[in-house]
Amino acid sequence: MLTLGSYQRKFIINKEKVDIIRFIQKEETMDIIQPIKKDKVDIKKIASKSIEILILLLLSAIFIFPFIWMLSTSFKNPQEMMQLPPTIIPNDIVLENYSTAWHSGPFFRYLLNSVFVTGSVLIVQFLVMVPAAYAFSKIKFKGEKMLFGLLLVGLMIPPQVTFLPVYMMMSKFGFINTYVPLIIPFMTSSFGIFLLRQNFMQISDEIIEAAKLDNASDLKIMFRIMVPMAKPAVITFILFNFIYHWNNYFWPLVMTNTDAIRTLPIGVALLKSSEGITAWNVIMAGNIILILPIILVYIFANKKVKEAFMYSGIK
Repeated sequence: MLTLGSYQRKFIINKEKVDIIRFIQKEETMDIIQPIKKDKVDIKKIASKSIEILILLLLSAIFIFPFIWMLSTSFKNPQEMMQLPPTIIPNDIVLENYSTAWHSGPFFRYLLNSVFVTGSVLIVQFLVMVPAAYAFSKIKFKGEKMLFGLLLVGLMIPPQVTFLPVYMMMSKFGFINTYVPLIIPFMTSSFGIFLLRQNFMQISDEIIEAAKLDNASDLKIMFRIMVPMAKPAVITFILFNFIYHWNNYFWPLVMTNTDAIRTLPIGVALLKSSEGITAWNVIMAGNIILILPIILVYIFANKKVKEAFMYSGIK
């Protein structure tokens, strides 16, 4: 015989079963809905990523196409170079263009001058830049902020503003047509000091204190501890400065007047007068010779450049 208590227990059990069934149905519904929502989100992400890739490809094509055209033209013969419509891939590879460009003047001398001037500038700047960056980042002295402010002002002054005074000074001392005006005016770099200072500031003072406890001098701390720890920034600076001074055309053009001192950019520019303005295949071959060292340096320094911009901050 069923009692009221048994009915109540039966009702409670049935209610619990219904609740469990509803819970299971709800979970199954959510499992169905969630993938649909997730698919919608993924579609948006894929579309956004695709647009981003297309924009990057378009920008890359804008910057890369002139180089591809220059490389293609450097291997063409005069007839193919002037034909319409133009071709990207040459029908016949003409390597003589490079030989003609190289022998059109003392290109080997131009190359040696570029290597000497660019290397000398980088070495002198490095020797000046490291102590200055160390002083601004780790040494407290009177007038520090004022001097650093003047350094930042130097970043805003274009080289063209200082060209005339420097030229007059170099001419007065008889340094025109020597290596001196190609190196001395670039002994320091505001950008290099600023970049290295930002990296030095991220190095813990405890490391420097530990080095001083081991009787390490400031010179040893700078070049044995600070510089290796800021290696990405140093390589970045070397790359940027190498490109600038290797491609520098205006300054050597004004400061030199003989082939013995002229650099490679001037030699490439002189191809127009020696080979004729229509010999674009030879001129493009000379340009490839000019930019090849830059490409090689960038390939080796690319990773360090990314690290420098990733880990350097502004304080």
